[in-house]
Amino acid sequence: MELVAVILAAGKGERMISKMPKVLHPVAGKPMLYYPLEVSRKVGALRRIVVVGHGREEVSSLFEGVQFVVQEEQLGTAHALLAAEEAIKGWEGGILVLCGDTPLVTEECLRGLIETHIRESANITVVTIEREDPTGYGRVVKDGRGRLLRIVEEVEAGPEERGIKEVNGGIYLFSSLPLFDLLRAIPPSERKGEHYLTDIVALAREKGYRVVSYMHGNAMDVAGVNTRKDLAIANRIMRERILDGLMAAGVTVMDPSNTYIDYGVKVGMDSILYPNIHIEGDSTVGEGCVIEEGSKIIDSIIGDGCRIRSHSLVESSSIGKGVVIGPFARLRPGSILEEGVKIGNFVEVKNSTIKKGTKANHLSYIGDATIGEGVNIGAGTITCNYDGFKKHRTVVEDGAFIGSDTQLIAPVRVGRGAYIGSGTTVTKDVPPGALALSRVEQKNIEGWVERRKERAKSDSRS
Repeated sequence: MELVAVILAAGKGERMISKMPKVLHPVAGKPMLYYPLEVSRKVGALRRIVVVGHGREEVSSLFEGVQFVVQEEQLGTAHALLAAEEAIKGWEGGILVLCGDTPLVTEECLRGLIETHIRESANITVVTIEREDPTGYGRVVKDGRGRLLRIVEEVEAGPEERGIKEVNGGIYLFSSLPLFDLLRAIPPSERKGEHYLTDIVALAREKGYRVVSYMHGNAMDVAGVNTRKDLAIANRIMRERILDGLMAAGVTVMDPSNTYIDYGVKVGMDSILYPNIHIEGDSTVGEGCVIEEGSKIIDSIIGDGCRIRSHSLVESSSIGKGVVIGPFARLRPGSILEEGVKIGNFVEVKNSTIKKGTKANHLSYIGDATIGEGVNIGAGTITCNYDGFKKHRTVVEDGAFIGSDTQLIAPVRVGRGAYIGSGTTVTKDVPPGALALSRVEQKNIEGWVERRKERAKSDSRS
């Protein structure tokens, strides 16, 4: 069956208590609207249409390859779907309808819906679920033979209907019926004055169309996110799914309940993830890596066999094979570390390329620099890259040795194999193979300590 997907995402989400449109609140690093869009693509939707209202500009700016239509007034779910009429005009295939606030929806759920719809030769198929506590959901009313009669919204339900545990999952598939004519025929509800999409079930049955239900086995797959608590639950479940997938692919996760991996992050086989780590955004971790506790990786590529020691931050950087970082190191955006580089404790790197085998083991800042192969960066070395107006680059060529407590005043170049003596302030280029020194000559004053003590005693007696 050829499909068009319509995702309803126009609501204000008042219970979220937020200035942000509800469907943009993140679940495992993606706006929750991302997930129904993605799963509809996976089941073959040829087009995806999103109905927006509140925060429409903000929502539409974040997604490509999607058509947006506007529901000017939020007058209910049937009214929202009606806003897509012009976009769907002339379409003769199936129309799959989802909600933008159901980030946990799965491909399995939608395929079950589609298979049921085709098998039953249905005009409308509705996803339903069973919940021990059905509060907040529309109740599914069936006859004695199990045929779907109607769906009653909770605010409209009577005492007997409220006791029903089979509830509406909020996902529909329509085909071979005048959908928009039926939507226009749905009257406003008595209590809220809204046009409920659920009312199409009874209306279509009255007109002789075949309406069936597909009961999905996992209620959380269609759970809506309406509050911050719902959002926290959705994040937890999505993290569990992500980690289950990684572990099934050969990744060791030491403590899944305290490991935070965004949707779409890739981690290679035989890597080990310690507790309390975050890997976010567009990140890839290679095979055989170790990410120790408290570390965070954002939008970065980590090569095979790397070790990110505890409490290190790697952001928008590219890390080659066998690199060791940390503990307590920070790689800021634009950092490129080639194979075998070592960045130690309390070292910060920013917008710099550090080539193969170079070491900066402790207490250094490398910013706006190109560091060659096999360079030793001594403790306390800093590149002074900012003159108060603009940034300048430092270049250190292969095999150079930078002594401890060196200041490299950019723009400056240290030649191949050059040595910089400890405590030197480098203000001009150093030729290859040269030694640069700028510290003051040491003086030793014999007997100074005893004379100082004697002066102190004399002062105390006077």
